[in-house]
Amino acid sequence: MHNQTAAVSNRHLLHEAEAYIRQFGIELGRSSEETNHRIAQIAADIEATGTYVHTGEELAYGAKLAWRNSNRCIGRLFWDALTVQDARSAETEEDIVKAIFHHIEYATNGGKVLPTITIFAPSAEPDRPRIRIWNEQYIRYAGYKQEDGSVVGDPVSLELTEACERMGWRGAGTAFDVLPLIIQLGDEPPRLFEVPKDIVLEVPLVHPDMPAFEELGLRWYAVPFVSGMRLEIGGLHYTAAPFNGWYMGTEIGARNLADPFRYNMLPKLAEKMGLDTARESTLWRDRALVEMNVAVLHSFKTKGATIVDHHTASKQFTLFAEKERQNGRTPTGRWSWLIPPLSPATTGVFHTRFDDTELKPNYYYQHAPADL
Repeated sequence: MHNQTAAVSNRHLLHEAEAYIRQFGIELGRSSEETNHRIAQIAADIEATGTYVHTGEELAYGAKLAWRNSNRCIGRLFWDALTVQDARSAETEEDIVKAIFHHIEYATNGGKVLPTITIFAPSAEPDRPRIRIWNEQYIRYAGYKQEDGSVVGDPVSLELTEACERMGWRGAGTAFDVLPLIIQLGDEPPRLFEVPKDIVLEVPLVHPDMPAFEELGLRWYAVPFVSGMRLEIGGLHYTAAPFNGWYMGTEIGARNLADPFRYNMLPKLAEKMGLDTARESTLWRDRALVEMNVAVLHSFKTKGATIVDHHTASKQFTLFAEKERQNGRTPTGRWSWLIPPLSPATTGVFHTRFDDTELKPNYYYQHAPADL
């Protein structure tokens, strides 16, 4: 029975590998002889070991294709500019953390953000991670549950914050404490690592025309490093493949700081603005939301940190879709994710429909670690 299961698994892996290698060969202009030779080599490796190893070039192009195929991402115009850092040789937690810190410094680039991915060794199965980063993002603010049920900080981080505290970490208790990283190798106990403050670029938020805005004491980190997703290329599962682009302003101004289940700052901002919050018909939420996003864009630009507004991002996605068509490909996208959370009807993507077919290579969500 075990041999039968292994044979089925090997056939599936070879099928996935062949599909990717043929796409790789076609898009990069490889000869059919070269492609067939590589597939034969992979087949022999799978037969002998149950798996195979991507070349550096196969790994790098697969990561770029995964970005191109990410239906939820509006920033795919730049997919081919992704910097791929091959960290498959990292074996210890210290090796992994060293690569992560390098990624943070390199990609932050003093504020001129560089789209980057760091790829660690793959796992044989997606549900048995060889390497797992517990954090959904490298940089996230802690959330502290108070006795009255309120939260200081980011409510989305409550469980991770509690896990860090169980491992001995203690934050300062402010609304913007950067959480440490938790790294786990296989079934080994997870380990905790503080992120050096000097490599985390944060942006204090101010408003160009509203001095009172600064009294809110808001800030946000400059780079969104997504570290909890799985990268799949040619049937291989990279359960630790953290990546980053740069922020679209509404991610911070219309979601992270505005959502009622996150920082919920719109009522406080409306109060600073002197708006009538007793009635919804005054549109106080909408007016505060616009000014929150004005502050985010202004502050990032003042700090010299890369950011894009949702109107520009929409136009860039339209250009991406057109380039895909010119290359004989049907652009894919998930409409509900591509429309921005602020004034969506004023953008081109709102009035367009896209094929939501899920292509591979791609990035996938993973189950939270068992101890979270």
